[in-house]
Amino acid sequence: MHIRSLATVLTGALALSALLAPAAHADGDTTITKVTVNGGAELALGPTAPKTFKVSVTARDDSGIQDMKLHVSLPSYLYLASDRGLTCTAAGATTMTCSGAWTIDTRSLYDNGPADDPWYVQATVHAVDGDHLISDRAATFSVRREAKLTANATPEPVTRNATLTVNGRLTRADWKTRKYAGYSGRSVKLQFRKAGTSAYTTVKTVTSGSGGVLRTTVRATSDGYWRWHHTRTTTTSTAAATGDYVDVR
Repeated sequence: MHIRSLATVLTGALALSALLAPAAHADGDTTITKVTVNGGAELALGPTAPKTFKVSVTARDDSGIQDMKLHVSLPSYLYLASDRGLTCTAAGATTMTCSGAWTIDTRSLYDNGPADDPWYVQATVHAVDGDHLISDRAATFSVRREAKLTANATPEPVTRNATLTVNGRLTRADWKTRKYAGYSGRSVKLQFRKAGTSAYTTVKTVTSGSGGVLRTTVRATSDGYWRWHHTRTTTTSTAAATGDYVDVR
């Protein structure tokens, strides 16, 4: 049985629906050869600002592809059509790629649970010869809670080989309260980029304290930039603070 909406809530251009999850079904030689979500980049949502991302699906059939329907779903209550329809381009006689844009708004998320669950691209593909494919798991992706970091190194300037204190704070979006909240108990890397170079190197790793507070000391040996860096988790995005420049004299 194909998906049918049970309830609808309008959020901007999105229709959000409760749904059932039937098994994938194929009739003929129609196949999906590629799915790209957000250009392959990490997808993270802040506490208030909506996030728009693109999804592209490429399908193939020996007779050619007639049309596609694409949705993004979160099991139990989200079933989203593209905000502005799909743009489809044929690549030869057998293959077609369809792309659309989806906007997620925190007003459609009741709590932080959607960061724990997999999101899916659902695709229905019709071929010219009548073959078709319905896939509820054409691709799996995550929508993570957006993380943020600050960094402040003191004193500035600092005497060469003297102790430098680097403070900061790790926070992440709370979709329930619509605010950023401290993220404690996380391993966060302190990184340094020497003046005149382009790459940061990790100096040490610190665990964020209550409220996401970060604090450590290092020895100042060269002019350069200090920052904190958080590696993404299954629920929370990557984050890097703006480098704080310290003049060593």
